[in-house]
Amino acid sequence: MRTKKTNKSENPTGKLLKYWRNVRRKSQLDLALDAEISQRHLSFIESGRSNPSREMILTLAVALDVPFRERNDLLTAAGFAPVYRESGWDDAELEPARKALEMILKNQEPFPAVVMDRHWNIVMTNRTAPRFFGLFVDLSANPAGGNVLRMMFHPGGVRPFVVNWESVAKGLIRRVFRESVGNFTDRETRDLLDEILAFPGVPENWRKPDLESANLPVIPVNFRKDDLEFNFFSAVTTLGTPQDITLQEIRIESFFPADEATERLAGKILG
Repeated sequence: MRTKKTNKSENPTGKLLKYWRNVRRKSQLDLALDAEISQRHLSFIESGRSNPSREMILTLAVALDVPFRERNDLLTAAGFAPVYRESGWDDAELEPARKALEMILKNQEPFPAVVMDRHWNIVMTNRTAPRFFGLFVDLSANPAGGNVLRMMFHPGGVRPFVVNWESVAKGLIRRVFRESVGNFTDRETRDLLDEILAFPGVPENWRKPDLESANLPVIPVNFRKDDLEFNFFSAVTTLGTPQDITLQEIRIESFFPADEATERLAGKILG
């Protein structure tokens, strides 16, 4: 049911729908066809001349691939109650998912693997990950904290130990945009990008990454400290068909050895 009345003159729902239509680079006609409604009806919704039902908002949100969190925003703007739950990480409802993640992380050993939230904060690791990164930095005093982006860009993080840092960091910026939930970067993510791009030695032109050029199949990461050298590449996984905001927003990053020497060294030191 509706939780409040909306002001047609403000029309927040129409503005949000138009915003997402522009994000997805869809014309009114394209979206209308995808949602199986008339272009005239959509035009009336965007302009505020027609108040969309809860079902219509969800239909348009699905057609626009709007992430769950922002679907709730659309519903709230129209005066409806949110429908997607955001569970706390320790809530009982997420126990089956946590157990599945623990199995994935454990099976990755003796190679590092981490689970990140929407803003690249580490929320889970396998036993190997802190052992590995602890070879390069004091994790208890790391100024980058438990954030993957800060750890890679902050001069006090692992950045000094990544031999091919420029190519890795540039690729990571592109990943931020490509791997954002629903290909959407929210305000907190944009603030984080502004922060890391302001660190010393980060080229100015990285603020506008080229998202159209072809990507390499994998980007190797070469870590070196004294006589230790590891060559990894990573794979990112998401949970399929999540019905919870928290689960939709997590990503699992697993590191794999790029050569036999790294495989042997990881087994010896990290196993």
